[in-house]
Amino acid sequence: MKEKEYYNPYLAGIGLGLTLLLAFVLVGRGLGASGGMMSFITWIISLLAPEHVSSNPYLSQFSGESGNPLKSWLVFELLGVMVGGLISGILAGRIKVITEKGPRITNLTRWVFAFSGGILMGFGARLAYGCTSGQALTGGATLALGSWAFMFSVFGGAYALAYFVRRLWL
Repeated sequence: MKEKEYYNPYLAGIGLGLTLLLAFVLVGRGLGASGGMMSFITWIISLLAPEHVSSNPYLSQFSGESGNPLKSWLVFELLGVMVGGLISGILAGRIKVITEKGPRITNLTRWVFAFSGGILMGFGARLAYGCTSGQALTGGATLALGSWAFMFSVFGGAYALAYFVRRLWL
């Protein structure tokens, strides 16, 4: 199957904005991934050590009023993103196993960088009580000053770091 072209980024942005608006209208809050992930992790911990979840103030906030963390709508948002991404990739003919990298970096180094960055972002999301999607999309849409400061800091930090790692991609 031949790969299809990517969607127009402006139309995709409008679609994302409408999705965010619908989230506010239908469920009363915006989008985000780290809350759903924490609900899922809390569910795993509750299977192994339920007393730990109930006695831990941080984890108990993710267990929900029913005591079942999987009843959080953010868990289903994450599942929808994964399933929707898979279906989109299949329909566009883009499902393949590859490691995208520059010519001056090995596959192993690329994977180490990717996992290290993911771990740092996950840790930062927990410290900040929210992930980049929640901060940038939801906070930015509500004109929260902290979210705008966060977005400018992320982009500024990325541009500053890009100077030092650009040789890996050229």
